[in-house]
Amino acid sequence: MPELRLKEYSALVESGLNGLFPQEACRHGKIFEACRYSLLAGGKHIRAALLLEFYRLCGGRAEDAIPFACGLEMIHTYSLVHDDLPCMDNDDFRRGKPSNHKVYGETMATLAGDALLNRAFEVMLEQTAVPAERAVKAAAYISRCSGVYGMIGGQVQDLGMEGRPATLEELREMVSLKTGALIRAACAAGVLLAGGSEEQKKAAEDYAAAVGLAFQIQDDILDVVGDQAVLGKAIGSDVANEKTTFVSVYGLETCRSMVRNLTMEAEAAAETFADGGFLKNLAGYLAKRDN
Repeated sequence: MPELRLKEYSALVESGLNGLFPQEACRHGKIFEACRYSLLAGGKHIRAALLLEFYRLCGGRAEDAIPFACGLEMIHTYSLVHDDLPCMDNDDFRRGKPSNHKVYGETMATLAGDALLNRAFEVMLEQTAVPAERAVKAAAYISRCSGVYGMIGGQVQDLGMEGRPATLEELREMVSLKTGALIRAACAAGVLLAGGSEEQKKAAEDYAAAVGLAFQIQDDILDVVGDQAVLGKAIGSDVANEKTTFVSVYGLETCRSMVRNLTMEAEAAAETFADGGFLKNLAGYLAKRDN
């Protein structure tokens, strides 16, 4: 079972994140408070754990890559803060708590997302444990996956698909960007930071592609049959927003089968690594998650 190592990685990341937005008594201290509210709201830190694990598998010491793991968490958190805004998905709850904008207002929530994104790259590029050349390569990869050719591009496509039927090609491309790109960044950046081989980087990307798609399909399933109290956010939002999802196209049972098949693909990619057991177990764990 992967839970123990996942908790170990999560504890390392939580410790690192805690010091990045100190509770300072200054005139703009509200932004620190707003950032901490969402950044330290819990979560499994899956993306950070993937980066640390791929770094370890390629010969690195997990503690040395903490700034990059924290950077990924800040990028992911900023995207959630902005996603929840009324101009986007208009969600009132995140991880069982009121969304950032419900507590701090839309303006401060927007600024908190901006601050988290900028702080992420500041932290990644200021670190000294990883050689500078590797750090720059990894940061550039993460930046591309986070931007218009990755997560942001996927969000734009997602907004453009609301209120109209989408093709399967559109749906798959959107998911590969909006959800999959940051997972791919986590896996590949771990390899790049450790100076891994092209074969290892390709295996990391293959693993990420399978896990990322399975993750989104499971999200679509949970939006239909999940428990709102367990999820920590409202269910049924996809239907309310007239979104095409894998469930709306394929139905629940086919989607569950797709998640199983993608999990097997991820497990096969993990076999590239001599000690890939955690990656295999994590893929299975994510496929069965209920939040």
